[in-house]
Amino acid sequence: MKYTLTYIFASILLFSCGNKEAKKIGSEAEITTSTEINSVERETPEVAISDALPVFNFEQLEAKYLKPSDATTTYVINFWATWCKPCVKELPYFEQIRTDYKDKNVKVVLVSLDFPEQIDKQVVPFIEKHQLQSEIVLLDDPDANSWISKVSKDWTGAIPATIIIKGDAQQFYEKSFTYNELETEIKSIL
Repeated sequence: MKYTLTYIFASILLFSCGNKEAKKIGSEAEITTSTEINSVERETPEVAISDALPVFNFEQLEAKYLKPSDATTTYVINFWATWCKPCVKELPYFEQIRTDYKDKNVKVVLVSLDFPEQIDKQVVPFIEKHQLQSEIVLLDDPDANSWISKVSKDWTGAIPATIIIKGDAQQFYEKSFTYNELETEIKSIL
């Protein structure tokens, strides 16, 4: 039963992942290359990527990031997956925000919705290949029906999805971002 729910959730995410604009299959706009990911200027890694990522259930994720005790830090939490093209396309913008706003008490957290058994074969190699430096965790909680609405009552479960939190202020977005759009939303909550 647990695996059935997991596969149903994965199917929902797979079919709902995408921009709300129609695209031709194979179009230039749909293809994300490693050049696009690496186009953001990189700095020296702060911490080397380990053999595995932290894996949280929803309660752990909620306690650490969605209900932070630090009211002075702005949390930019992005829900994504390695197989989601719009998610991958916007990752450089989150990385650039991490760099541009690190002195302004902004913390970027990338929450992977990939399957836990894919950490070593897919997720960690993806992170290394694209030199992602933001904090990354994997959410392993197959009961999506119980936690999606806890992130936001407006969330249908589609990804990419982002929540920006500072103290009691929260803004939720079920969409892809450009750098300028993301920066504008962060500035509005700072």
